[in-house]
Amino acid sequence: MSVTAEIRSRLEEAFHPRELEVIDDSESHRGHAGYQEGGESHFNVRMRAEALAGMGRVQRHRAVHAALGPELIGRIHALALDLEG
Repeated sequence: MSVTAEIRSRLEEAFHPRELEVIDDSESHRGHAGYQEGGESHFNVRMRAEALAGMGRVQRHRAVHAALGPELIGRIHALALDLEG
């Protein structure tokens, strides 16, 4: 399973979002630190989920990191999060 698919699967399972976009933005980081040939190193995630309602920004980010887990987070160089409840 690709990293993109893993991110999508774990976030859908944990948050049941009404909107979810997972974009592999690795190519735009070619030549920068953390870039790896073939991509799947830099991601933008936009998610809207009722489960995040009432959480502050830091709490939302921590919840997403917990849902993805340390093993998956360890394979990602950069993860930009746009989260709302």
